[in-house]
Amino acid sequence: MGEISSGIGGSSFRGRAWKFGDSVSTDDIIAGRYKFKTLDMRELARHAMENIRPGFADQVKPGDIIVAGWNFGCGSSREHAPRVLKELGISCIIAKSFARIFYRNSITIGLPLIECSEAVDRIDEGDEVEVILDEGIVRNLTKKLEFKAKPYPEFLLKILREGGLIEYVKRFGRLPWQD
Repeated sequence: MGEISSGIGGSSFRGRAWKFGDSVSTDDIIAGRYKFKTLDMRELARHAMENIRPGFADQVKPGDIIVAGWNFGCGSSREHAPRVLKELGISCIIAKSFARIFYRNSITIGLPLIECSEAVDRIDEGDEVEVILDEGIVRNLTKKLEFKAKPYPEFLLKILREGGLIEYVKRFGRLPWQD
């Protein structure tokens, strides 16, 4: 768990759902008071979500999936926010919507995001969830439900499969849209 693995039709994730509400800000994800104390992502990840969910960083396991409401990642353009979640082992975030800069930062570092309101409404804390990224499929395995989200375009899937934009460029020596 925690890594993109080849599944039916493409990349897939499977993990426990952690449920959050609307407008979870980058400051909620990692409080600004830690930003200048260290650049060590492991150290910063120990403080993830501590203002809104004390103990989250100690309880989350690699492969787990965040499920949230509207406007996840709003606030500042703090790129540390998606990085600490990835460092914790969060494999994917499913939300009703994402702040644009958080969305871009997440794709750049290889953290998949799925927008699917119906899935968010039907997934509860602790449910076992599977995401088939290439197809835009979200499954609540606990409740035996399946939802369809808009799949990523191929060039973004290429970035995610490599673990982010920098890793993609290191491997191929070009940007995915330059193919």
